[in-house]
Amino acid sequence: MTIEKILCVLFFSFLVTPAMSQQLEPYGPVPLERQMEWQEMEFYAFVHFNMNTFIDEEWSYGDADPANFNPTQFDARQWARLAKKAGMKGIILTVKHHDGFCLWPSDYTEYDVENSPWRSGQGDVVQALREATNEYGLELGIYLSPWDRHHADYGKPEYLTYFRNQLRELLTEYGDIFEVWFDGANGGDGYYGGANETRNVDRKSYYEWKETFDLVRKLQPEAVIFSDAGPDVRWVGTEAGFANKTNWSLLRRDEVWPGWPHYKQLRSGHEDGTHWVPAEVNTSIRPGWYYHASEDHQVKSLPELMDVYYHSIGRNATFLLNLPVDPRGLVHEADSARLMQLADQIRKDFDDNLAIEKPVEASNIRNNDDRYDPKHITDGNPETYWATDDGLLQASLTIDLENPRVINRFLVQEYIQLGQRVKAFTIEALTEQGWKQVADETTIGYKRILRFPDIKASKIRFSVTDAKAAPVISNIELYRAPKILSKPSVWRSHQDTVHIEAADRDAAIYYTTDGTSPSQDSQQYKKPFHWPQKGSVRAVVIDPHTGKSSPITAKKFDISKAEWALVHPAGESEKADAMWDGRGSTRWGTKISNLPGSITIDLRDHYTLDGVTYLPDQGRYASGIVRRYRIYISDDGEEWQ
Repeated sequence: MTIEKILCVLFFSFLVTPAMSQQLEPYGPVPLERQMEWQEMEFYAFVHFNMNTFIDEEWSYGDADPANFNPTQFDARQWARLAKKAGMKGIILTVKHHDGFCLWPSDYTEYDVENSPWRSGQGDVVQALREATNEYGLELGIYLSPWDRHHADYGKPEYLTYFRNQLRELLTEYGDIFEVWFDGANGGDGYYGGANETRNVDRKSYYEWKETFDLVRKLQPEAVIFSDAGPDVRWVGTEAGFANKTNWSLLRRDEVWPGWPHYKQLRSGHEDGTHWVPAEVNTSIRPGWYYHASEDHQVKSLPELMDVYYHSIGRNATFLLNLPVDPRGLVHEADSARLMQLADQIRKDFDDNLAIEKPVEASNIRNNDDRYDPKHITDGNPETYWATDDGLLQASLTIDLENPRVINRFLVQEYIQLGQRVKAFTIEALTEQGWKQVADETTIGYKRILRFPDIKASKIRFSVTDAKAAPVISNIELYRAPKILSKPSVWRSHQDTVHIEAADRDAAIYYTTDGTSPSQDSQQYKKPFHWPQKGSVRAVVIDPHTGKSSPITAKKFDISKAEWALVHPAGESEKADAMWDGRGSTRWGTKISNLPGSITIDLRDHYTLDGVTYLPDQGRYASGIVRRYRIYISDDGEEWQ
């Protein structure tokens, strides 16, 4: 090499080395590649379908005859087709629930599909779904219950060998698995091979989880493992369908195990977490996880499902929505129709990104380096990002919309490959009246989506007000989502106050009380109003920007309940209000020891009655539903007929 070449190489090295030293380093725990791939799936399906489906149970005992399992129109392709059409990226199948019945022909038990009449014992639900997911380009996951109410050795060391043998079958015979799902429901009463007894285990130590997780790592190294503690993905601490507003993807993982008693902490994670263990929000499209014909009228409404979407994916989690397959072997028509409504609404909400390629100004750019330019937050590229100087924990970005636009959704993402950093942020909008604060929030993580009332703005300012380290923001999107024009709910309290509620609080409600159909020319609902008379309240929701309207709700009200009083049982007057407060979500009940029983209500006036309505408990675990009854009336409380 000549002297000239040596000098050139040394000079080049001198120029590059300082720039390289300015590269951002990760802060705290960061996601592994398999966790990133899982996070980017965002929305996927759960399927609960096995013995419970055919005996109308949620947690069966483990003693049901395999002959019960016999779907007449089984079609795993229908499940996959619906999931694909809904924008889901995968399906997790409950291959064995707590009752121990297996949906594949296992070499280690006779309590499986091989000993059922379905397909003359030649069926395999797992294989059928594997083929269907392959056909529709979906990922396949499995949920294998650690608790087994059927197996004779449950609670003994021998059961762990059985459990892992079945896990090995599933992870070696059905191709790539994207998620292996374990829950914390462990131990209790069961069949246990005919023992018919209660068996309790030490949830923390009995399963020897490390050995089980090591087996998954060996057989399916790209799969994420779910449980209360991860190790890759954590339960969100509730089945109600939400993560907390503050949601860290971090967890003090070594403190947690499946069945951990402090599960409510999982809704937010741990700010000082030692490992990257993001949350998965799991909930069912119905009250129960399994199909029950009695719940056909209780499929979650579109507004309820959209709330779950914004409280899961919109709060730095993923959305695992359960579809309970019915005894035919199909997703029920009511569920599939609602799923398609959900998919359509999600598409509408995020149809037009108003921020794409819009100019952006930043209060600070890391080292004034183009690699961290604020333009990266609107370029649509998830691999580019804006960052600030080290030690600068407060900074802002201003997006110029160039023309005033109406927005009601704000989406922001951190570049989490460098850690979750933001602790708090605000959003402001430049309106005709000046800057107006729209939101004051906490964590971001992979993705945070905010909903707020329509606001017309020419600029949007995003400000990090607190952070663990220099903020690193990869993406901001702005949208104007259409209103959800579902029928409004109308109810009247026992104090004769009429309440009207719309799914979208930013939509306008109009109503009438004279029997005519409401329109934009009718009275606009602003707040609850007193209306004690008999008649019908009709209401409609209208999008003020498009003029589109919902179906009309017509609610008929009869005699006032303002003066009603409970005479019997005595001492229950305050609780009894739940019987006639107009709300289906409240209820009154009596103790079983008091049955057969009676309820006596003083109407405080004389009426000519032509009917009585009774609404049973509408909760998931409904109880006390009346089977037989008689109704008596009296003018004086003495003589009854």
